[in-house]
Amino acid sequence: MSEPDQGSVSAWPEQGTAPTARRATTGMIHHLEFWVPDLDRAVVSWGWLLDELGYKPFGDWPGGRSWRSGHTYIVIEQSPDRTAGRHDRCRPGLNHLAFHVADQEQVDKLVASAPNNGWRLMFPERYPHAGGEGHYAAYLENADGFEAELVAPSTPQPPDA
Repeated sequence: MSEPDQGSVSAWPEQGTAPTARRATTGMIHHLEFWVPDLDRAVVSWGWLLDELGYKPFGDWPGGRSWRSGHTYIVIEQSPDRTAGRHDRCRPGLNHLAFHVADQEQVDKLVASAPNNGWRLMFPERYPHAGGEGHYAAYLENADGFEAELVAPSTPQPPDA
């Protein structure tokens, strides 16, 4: 991967923030990198979803883009070294990426907007409980075969839960 051109976007919290806010902990994911066959198409789908989930643009370079939330960033790259034209989530490797979503209403709003942003709802006949009755989630797939699961708390959570 080429290093992202960070431009004016800081990779880590600003100087003067609390030490605990500045430090990543052992085991925390540093970054995820997806190789895609069509960067422009991937930026439409992943860019929309990551923006909606609170990720901020982090890097932009020929062949790639990235978005960051906290200490973790997600890279979308069109590498000349990839060997397939489409991701197959049923082969060995990544099956899907699951994201926390604040509440069920937000999941529903994302599902409603997803088709206009490069995603299709998987298992629509079982939505929002395709993962089971106690699991409120949407399973989305983009044109490149990547799956994103959007998971909301199954019951309303009290503030600060």
